[in-house]
Amino acid sequence: METNLKVIIIEDEQPARELLKAYLKPHNNIELIGEFEDGFSGIKGISSLHPDLILLDIQMPKLTGFEMLELLDEIPEIIFTTAYDQYALKAFEVNAIDYLMKPFSKDRFDSAIKKVIERKAKKSHEANPVNRLKDQLKEEPIVNDRIFVKTGNHIDMVHLEEILFIEAQDDYIEFHTAKGKFLKKETMRNIENQLNGKHFIRVHRSFIINTKQIQKLEKYGKESYMVILKDGTSINASRSRVKSLKEKLGI
Repeated sequence: METNLKVIIIEDEQPARELLKAYLKPHNNIELIGEFEDGFSGIKGISSLHPDLILLDIQMPKLTGFEMLELLDEIPEIIFTTAYDQYALKAFEVNAIDYLMKPFSKDRFDSAIKKVIERKAKKSHEANPVNRLKDQLKEEPIVNDRIFVKTGNHIDMVHLEEILFIEAQDDYIEFHTAKGKFLKKETMRNIENQLNGKHFIRVHRSFIINTKQIQKLEKYGKESYMVILKDGTSINASRSRVKSLKEKLGI
C-alpha cells in the first residue's frame, strides 16, 4: 500500500517503547516521528508534529491516556496499548481503532495497523471515534479527584478539594479556587454528571458549589436563600434547588 502514516508513541515504559519501534520497523509505509514517555509531553508532540496515529498507553503517571485525550485540540487515530483490560469496553463502545492488551504479538500489532491504513485509505467521513470517546469521557464520573485544564500550551491540574465553586461562562465553565480561576470548555450539565457522588451540589443554573466550603445558608425574603462560603463569597440559591441543598447539608 502507498498510504503513508506518521506515527508517535506515548508510553512511559522504555521496554514497551522499544518493542513498539521494533514492530513498526518492517512497515515501510509508516514513519515514526516521535516518542514520548508521558501524557504532558505527548500533548505537545501532537500539537507540533501532527501525527496520523498515536500508539497510546492508558496507565501513565501524572496524566492517564484518557485524561490526555480530553486535552487534545486535534484528534489523530489512536491505538490503545495497555496491560489493563478494564478499559477495553470503554474503548470499543466508541469504535476506537483498536485496543492492544500487553503483552501482544507482532501479528496482533500488524492487524491493528492494517485497520488504521484501511480507514485512512477509505477516507471515511464518519465522526472521528476519538471525538466520540471524548464526549463519553465527559459524561463519566471523575475517578481520580482531579481535573486537567488546558490554557494555550499550559496545563493545570486542579484537585476537587481546591475548588470553591464552579460558574457557567457561556460555552465554558470556570473553576474558582484559592489560587486562581481556570476556564474549561465544558457544559454545566456534563460537569454536574462527572461530579455525581462527590461533595458538590448545583445550587443555581450557573453555579455548582463545593459543600465543604459552605459557611452558612442565609435566608432573605420569603423563600430566597444565599449560600455564604468560607472565603466570604455569596451565591444565590435557586428556590427550586434549596430543598436538595438542605438535604445535602443535613439541615
